[in-house]
This record gives sequence, C-alpha cells and structure tokens, in this order.
Amino acid sequence: MVSTEPRPDHAATVGAPDDAGAAPGSRTRTGAAVAIVALAVALPLRELFRHQGAPMEEGFMLTFPEMVLHGQVPNRDFLHLYGPGSLWVLAGAYKVFGVSLATERTVGLLQHLGLVFGLFTLVLPWGRRLATSCALVAVLITLFPVGLAAMAWNGAVALAVGGLVAGLGALRHADERWPHRGAAPASTRRLAIAGLLAGLALLYRPDLVVAVALGFGALAWNVDRRLGRRRLRPLLAGAVVGVAPYLVHAAMAGPGHALRGMVLDPVFKLRGGRSLPVPPSLDTLDGALHKVARLVLAPWPLPHLDEPLQVFAWFFALVGAALLVAGMGVAAIRRDPTSARAQTLLCVGLFGLGLLPQALQRPDPTHLGWVSAVVIGFLPVAAYEALRRPLRSLAPGTRALVAGGLVLAALIAFVPFFTARSYVELTRQSFGKDAQRASVRNDGRTFWLGRGPAIGELQAAVDDLDRMAAPEDRVIVGPADLRYTHYSDAYLYFLLPDQRPGTAYVEMDPGVANAGDSGLADELRRADWFVASHIWDQWDEDNDSKDAGSDEPNRVVRDRYCLVEDYGDFVLLYRRCR
Repeated sequence: MVSTEPRPDHAATVGAPDDAGAAPGSRTRTGAAVAIVALAVALPLRELFRHQGAPMEEGFMLTFPEMVLHGQVPNRDFLHLYGPGSLWVLAGAYKVFGVSLATERTVGLLQHLGLVFGLFTLVLPWGRRLATSCALVAVLITLFPVGLAAMAWNGAVALAVGGLVAGLGALRHADERWPHRGAAPASTRRLAIAGLLAGLALLYRPDLVVAVALGFGALAWNVDRRLGRRRLRPLLAGAVVGVAPYLVHAAMAGPGHALRGMVLDPVFKLRGGRSLPVPPSLDTLDGALHKVARLVLAPWPLPHLDEPLQVFAWFFALVGAALLVAGMGVAAIRRDPTSARAQTLLCVGLFGLGLLPQALQRPDPTHLGWVSAVVIGFLPVAAYEALRRPLRSLAPGTRALVAGGLVLAALIAFVPFFTARSYVELTRQSFGKDAQRASVRNDGRTFWLGRGPAIGELQAAVDDLDRMAAPEDRVIVGPADLRYTHYSDAYLYFLLPDQRPGTAYVEMDPGVANAGDSGLADELRRADWFVASHIWDQWDEDNDSKDAGSDEPNRVVRDRYCLVEDYGDFVLLYRRCR
C-alpha cells in the first residue's frame, strides 16, 4: 500500500504540506478513520443513555426547557446562570420529540460528537492518524464528566470548535468559489459561519468570552494578514448575528434580571460557595459531589495513583498542556505565518488557554474534563511536533501513532479513574455486565440514578405526590435544612409534569438560594408542597458553602407546613397546611 502521509524530507517544519486528502482512495481512508472514532463512541453508548445522571445539573437541563415551553423566562422566572441558547435549543427539541431523558441525552450526544469530530477536522492537516488519535483522546475525556447530559458548556465549546473549523477552512481554501455564477468566494461564507458559531457559543455560555476572544482573535489576525481587512466583515457580521438574540432575551426577562442572572449572581454571589482549592489537595477529593455520589466501578487492574493524586496530576498536566500548545502556536506562526498547521496551532492553543479559568475556579474532575477535552485532546499534535527531530527517522504516519499513543498512555497511567476506567466499565455495562443503576419513574418519565438506599424513598415520595397533589400545585424540592443550599434533586421536577416548580431556585446554590434576600421564604409561603432531602447533608467543601444562610425558610416550614410522610433516613414530604 502506498502511504498518503508526507515523507520526512517534506515535513521539516510546522506547516509542511500534507497530502492526506489528495491521494486516490483518501476519502475511503478518511471514512475509515471516522468509523474508528464513531465505534469508540458507540461502544459505551447504550449504557450512557441509561446511566446515572447528575441529580441537579441534568435535572435542571430537563426542567428549565420545559418551563420555557410553558412560557417562563430564564433570569426573570427562574435562576439560570448562563445564556439562554441551550435552553431554547432543548425546548425546541422537547417540542418536536417530547420531554424525555432520551431527547435530552440525544442533544447531549450531538454536542459531544460536534466537539470530537470538530477536533478531528482541525487536526486533519497533520494527517488522518494524528486526527484519529486526537479524537480518541477527546472521546476518553469528554463522554464521562456528566455523561450525555446536554450541558450548556459542552454545547458552547462544540459550537466554538465548529467555528474554528469553518474559519481555518476559509484560510486554507481562500481562492475557492461556490459553483454558481456571481457567488462570493467560499471563504467569505465560511468566515460568516465561523462568526455565527462563535456568537452562538456565547449565547450558550457568556463566560466563554475569554476563550472566544483569544481563539477567534487569532483567527481574525490571520484573516487580516492573509485575505485582507475587508474579509473580516463576514466574520464580525456572523458573530453579531449569533449574539443578537441576547437583545430578545433582555427584552423578555428585563435588562436588570438578565444582568443579575448571567453576570452578578455567578460572579459575585456564587464563586465563594463553589470555588475549590488551587491546586487540588493531595490527600482528599475537594469536590463534595465526587465524594458523596461517586460512581461504583470495578477495581482497576493496572498500577495507579490514589484518586486525589490523579486529580492533582491532571490539574498540572492541563495547565502545562494549555501553555505548551499555545506557546507552540506562537512559535510556529512566527516561523511561517502562511502555514495551515501553524494557524491551527495558534488558534486552538489560544482558545484552550482561554478555557483555563473554568478549571482554575473549580478544579474537580468535571471541570477539568470540560477543559481537557480541547486542551489535552489537541496534545498529540504538540507531541507530534516536539518529536519531529528526535524521531526524524520515522515516517510521519508512524510518528503520529507514537505521539497519540504517548498521550493515551499518559491518560491511562495518571488519570485512569476519570478516563479509561469509566470507558471500560461503561462499555462492559453496555453489554449487560453488572450495571450499577436504578431509576425513579413517574408518568412515563424516567431518571436514572446509582443504586443506593435513598432510591426507594424518592420513588415513594414521587408516587405520593403524583397521587395527592392537584394539577398546577407548586412543589419545592430542597435540602431539609434550608440554611445550606449546597445542591438539590432537581430531576424530581421533571418527574412531576402535572405540578410546577414553586421556586426560582430549581438549581440551588450556596450564597444565592440561601441568601437573606433570595425570596425563598416567600416562595415557601406560596407553595403547596415541600420535598425535604437529607441526601446531601454530608456535603463538605473548603469554601463558603459551609456558612449558614438565612433561617427564615426553615421557620416558614415549621410554622406553615405539616409533615405528610417521613420515608426513612433521606426524604420527607410536607404539605402547606396554614
């Protein structure tokens, strides 16, 4: 078989030509590479669709869009800390396909696929083998922090990566024209799409602005140098169109509510109760959710670090990788600003650097995974370039396999519990091996949880509410001690479609829901039912979540609610009786 990879004498610099897409049969080989990545996604997929979800995070991504369908507005009618884009998309999906866990997770899967195959496309200038390696690294990292939950962060990053694909494609095909008379150059349309996707990413997560500014700023700089300043117009126009729906949202919610919900609350109220130590602790997991609700997985047979040490090593590897890729991009663009590889390294490297604040504010496995999907996912490219001289005797295709293999081996060696072990275990469970899950169900709706003693109590509470509560009754779900709003079982709202949330704090956060001026006590005065939970009583983090908030909501429960049922150790059901 004749290799379609560039020979060593043609690959002396970053940006050397790559004929991976030019040779006969290359489409077939690229299709085979895509099939390998698709198979890697497919193996654990059956279990991912029925695996335990994050009770609050996936719960509110099920509940919020349904509230939007019922006419409620984020930031005005309920707390939502991000942009409205993901809720609008999910609401549309629910309208067409029905409100279900399967619909929500299908949207989440599409977001993951957008990121994985976007990364694959970005790396194609280096050849199929390296692109496949990067995509496989991304699969190991991105599928497991919150499973297939359609979180706004995952959607925003996938959109931004798609924007970089379109923008860098415009640079590589600057002279191509669409095949009909009078059409603008293809690069113009690609740049408009790039800007649109960047704007939509911000519509999902406005806090992605640093990463978008760095990554797309580098893209704009390259466009200016390569194509001229006039070609920046479609890029900017697309971005304006992408963020313009914020005007609609501000008009619906009110500018003050929108500003408070998306800027003031997350930046000034929430950080103190959600931040974690930097760097992570060496001897304990700092994130309470990973201590309280840890996955039940089979023992890992290979030598490994203790779990806290894995998080510690992961944190420093992530920071180092972000700096390395960005630095290599700057160096490469200085050597050859016309190189497609150098332009890609610079844009992706700076974009990854801009993602780091998400990991720095809360370096737990979930947030490290969210950032690593791009940064570590692109690390095989950096390894490939770093190994160019030491392994110059190897063909580029072989060097790509070595680079990708080194990064995959590092993940397995240093952070297996959050990558390889999860992948292996969920793949086993997809084929019927020892699934560790249970569910709570009602009215044709299902939410999957891990096995535990609280499951029966939760199901009994849902059954009783479904039987006793009237349609449109207002239900509040929260901790038994409302001075500490660490977390909530928000998925219970999804399981009670005939009732409605009686609080704006479907998502409960310390420093926000338990603040003296939150209005939670007034909401309890108007609500009809209160589901009190002791499940998260052991929440323990080294931040302001330890501080007690207002006791007024507890007094309202004592004074105005009657206990309907104490189900055991975890769940109580109250009805307002005064």
